Amino acid sequence: MLKVNEYFSGKVKSIGYEGASIGRASVGVMDIGEYTFGTAEAEEMTVVTGALKVLLPGSQDWQVFMPGEKFYVPAQSEFFLQVAEVSAYLCKYLR
Repeated sequence: MLKVNEYFSGKVKSIGYEGASIGRASVGVMDIGEYTFGTAEAEEMTVVTGALKVLLPGSQDWQVFMPGEKFYVPAQSEFFLQVAEVSAYLCKYLR
């Protein structure tokens, strides 16, 4: 079953799903803006298009991730994103 999610007044939208080969995941699109997300589970984020500038938990330095690049966010944490162009992502929830 697909689950549609919308955040930040519609500026971030995703579709969640579960598959045998990937587990629980979501694909989504972020409009230009700055966002703060909290995690319940650990996450693996892959940039599909565009670019994400990310401040990960415990880091003082922002990092830019381009298409095909991944970053990991620990469970029960918060991370910050700056999006300069509309960008798509794949988020895998790690167990």
